[in-house]
Amino acid sequence: MAETVLRVDPDKQVSGTKRKPVGKDVSTKRRISRIRRHFRLRKKINGTPERPRLVVSRSSRHIVAQVIDDLAGHTLASASSMETDIRAMDGDKKARATKVGQLVAARAKEAGISKIVFDRGGYDYHGRIAALADAAREAGLEF
Repeated sequence: MAETVLRVDPDKQVSGTKRKPVGKDVSTKRRISRIRRHFRLRKKINGTPERPRLVVSRSSRHIVAQVIDDLAGHTLASASSMETDIRAMDGDKKARATKVGQLVAARAKEAGISKIVFDRGGYDYHGRIAALADAAREAGLEF
């Protein structure tokens, strides 16, 4: 009695649909698009000692803002939603982003900075990014 050998094509799933090649899923495409947008922005935006760059980075849970002098390569002020006083806050992520914006503006003022260039990091100016920027403006930073 001959045994039947089942051959499986590596590009086919059991249901018969093709597998997606690595790096072709939606989340990877969106991340790569954001990085490309950020590179395009960075060609135009530079932080100087007189007018440093406020760069925003976000994840699904947290948001980080840094004031950077690109000529010296130094971070002059920063704030994050991972700090204990903001982590203990009640409210949604937008409220935490607002608090981070106020905090980074206060720390920039302490460092003697009043004018900045806003680098949204390739993200849309919407939601948490806009909330952080608006809070920093209201706290006295000029964009």
